[in-house]
Amino acid sequence: MTGRTMQAHPAGEHEAAVAIQHGGSGMPTALLGMLLFIASEVMFFSGLFATYFNARATTPGAWGPPEGAHELELVLAGTLTAILLASSFTMQFGVWAVRRGDTGKLKMWTGITLALGVLFLLGQIYDYSQLGFGIADGVFGTTFYTLTGFHGAHVFGGTVGLTIILARAMRGQFSARNHVAVEAVSMYWHFVDVVWIAVFSTIYLLR
Repeated sequence: MTGRTMQAHPAGEHEAAVAIQHGGSGMPTALLGMLLFIASEVMFFSGLFATYFNARATTPGAWGPPEGAHELELVLAGTLTAILLASSFTMQFGVWAVRRGDTGKLKMWTGITLALGVLFLLGQIYDYSQLGFGIADGVFGTTFYTLTGFHGAHVFGGTVGLTIILARAMRGQFSARNHVAVEAVSMYWHFVDVVWIAVFSTIYLLR
């Protein structure tokens, strides 16, 4: 996901602010666009999960890493899950802060969320380095890396969005009446977290 997609257009934020000031109703265009994008991503990941379960159901023998490879590390995956869940809370704290007009807390919580997202990605890279099998090593390897890899790519996209939000917050571009971009990025980040719960439950708990 590009930074352009993650960043709401300033004009759209101005329109939203004007609508609020004059008692207007309706969802800002940036938020509607994000919801539509998330809806398309739900269908995308649904296809990936369907592929995973189909491969699992039609693959003879034991389902799991190739023989000789390391087993999936449940403790590490659980720790990464906790980190990503925590980042969802910190992101929401930032949203609540900017709604109150507390831009200082917005910067703090956004920075913490960004740090947690980067920590998750580093943990996932470390996990990959310890597994001992690759994407071409059997059906399990292909589906495992496809599902977790695409999710990791979305987390990376989210960190790009968070970086943009933090940079704009540092420049004083957000207020209690002008923070549509923050709301949009928070929606995306919560979506990424929910997807990871599904990935973690499917690959690590239901194996």
